[in-house]
Amino acid sequence: MSQANTVTVHILDKEYCIACPPEQRGNLESAARYLDGKMREIRSSGKVIGADRIAVMAALNITHDLLHKQDRLDQEASDTQQQVRDLLDKVEQALGDSEQDTRSLF
Repeated sequence: MSQANTVTVHILDKEYCIACPPEQRGNLESAARYLDGKMREIRSSGKVIGADRIAVMAALNITHDLLHKQDRLDQEASDTQQQVRDLLDKVEQALGDSEQDTRSLF
C-alpha cells in the first residue's frame, strides 16, 4: 500500500490510517468527521462509557438515521409514482375527450 492511497483520520482522539482511492478521499474525511462528531456527542452525554460501546452506539444511531431516511425516500418515490400515474390518466382522458370532440364535428 503506497502513502498516496492512505488517509489519516482522527476519531475520538485516535488516529487511523485508512487505505482509500484518491477520488474518495474527501468522502472518507467527511465520514470520519461525522462519525467523530456522533461519538463525541455520545461520550459527552455521560451515559455510555468506553470507546467500543460509544462506537457501537454511534453505529446504531447512524444506521437508524440512514434506514429512516431510506424509508422516507421509498415512500416519497412511491407517492411520486402514483402522482405520475394519476397525471398520465388525466392526459389520456383529456386526449380521449379531444378525439371524441373531433369525431363529433365530422
